[in-house]
Amino acid sequence: MVMHQLAQLNVGRLRYPLDDPRMADFVNNLERVNGIADRSEGFVWRLKDDSGNATSIRAFENPLIIVNVSVWESVASLERYVWQTVHKRFYGRRHEWFEHFEGPYFVMWWVPPGHRPTVAEALTRLDHLKINGPGDYAFGWESLPAAQLWKEARYA
Repeated sequence: MVMHQLAQLNVGRLRYPLDDPRMADFVNNLERVNGIADRSEGFVWRLKDDSGNATSIRAFENPLIIVNVSVWESVASLERYVWQTVHKRFYGRRHEWFEHFEGPYFVMWWVPPGHRPTVAEALTRLDHLKINGPGDYAFGWESLPAAQLWKEARYA
């Protein structure tokens, strides 16, 4: 029986509005990249609006800041999706579409099976990580000994 699943929040500040031509590659591939997540082994749930993504969900006053929240069965399943699918290629191009974010912009935490985190809950976890550093309540890849693919990608 699964005792917990892995939730994650990723926050990004866009360089340009989503309808700007410089964002076309990002916008035109959202459905593709999200579809891969949806079909990935170990994927449980992701935050989305009526369009099938979360780009119109406003978590901040600044409309250029977007969020992604998802839940995965395990560290390995999230890690495989992030670092061993086409997602990795788009992640590698993030500097084209997203400004540098000071401080943490990514956080993970454990949730019970069936729990679907709200944006407010996810932002609380990110704030906790910013203020207190990694711990049981909020953490990053570096806090997960089982996570290895992120290290390879980070140093590649």
